[in-house]
This record gives sequence, structure tokens and C-alpha cells, in this order.
Amino acid sequence: MRKWMWALLLIIPVIELFGFVLMSDWIGAGKTLLLMILTSLIGIAMLQFEGRKVLVDAKSEMERGKVPGRKMVDGLFIFVGGFLLLIPGFVTDLIGFTLVFPLTRPVYRLFFLGWLEKKMKSGKITFYRRPK
Repeated sequence: MRKWMWALLLIIPVIELFGFVLMSDWIGAGKTLLLMILTSLIGIAMLQFEGRKVLVDAKSEMERGKVPGRKMVDGLFIFVGGFLLLIPGFVTDLIGFTLVFPLTRPVYRLFFLGWLEKKMKSGKITFYRRPK
């Protein structure tokens, strides 16, 4: 796991720098910088709106006596997407937008729940329940 983290810490800035240089050649450095700032601001606004919406939905499910499992996963994706939107760059912004945007979030949820199920079946993740 740590090797992957170190690899990501090295690969992501290189990809983002390449994207910045490529976009600067295409539309100019000033416009590229303005576009990066604009996408971050739009992303932060989306993050706030979607985050509040998920919190309200989770609260209403808990008030009805249900476990807000899907809403918790959505909240996790919104948090990660917001973090990616704060990192300057086009690739992280694209991934962050798709994590925060409600129409693309179910695709991530499908893969995440499949991964989680696989880890639970293999015994790498264990859930403990409190006795009633």
C-alpha cells in the first residue's frame, strides 16, 4: 500500500505539470491559470452544495430509523472529490468533479462497493456488531 502512495505522490504532479504545459501551449498560460482557478472555485461551490444535500438526506434517513449506508459512501466520495478539487491541476479536477457530481457518483459507488465486497469475502475487512 505504501509503495502505491509513494508512486502516486510522484506520478500525479508529473501528469498535472504535463497537462498544464499542454494546455498553456494550446490556450496560453494566463488563460490556463485562470481556468484552473475557475474550476477550483466551481468545484468548491459544488462540494458545498452536494455536501449539504448528502448531510440532509443522511439525517432524514436516520430520523426514519434507517442506516444511511449509501449516503455515507456518497459523503466519502464528496470529501475525496473536494480534496482533489483543491489540488491544482486538470486531471485531479476532472476526477474530483466526477466524484462530486451526482450523476457520475453511482459509477464510482458500483466499483467501490464491489471492491469492498471482495475485501470482506477474503477476510481482509471485518465488521463487528454490537450485541442488542
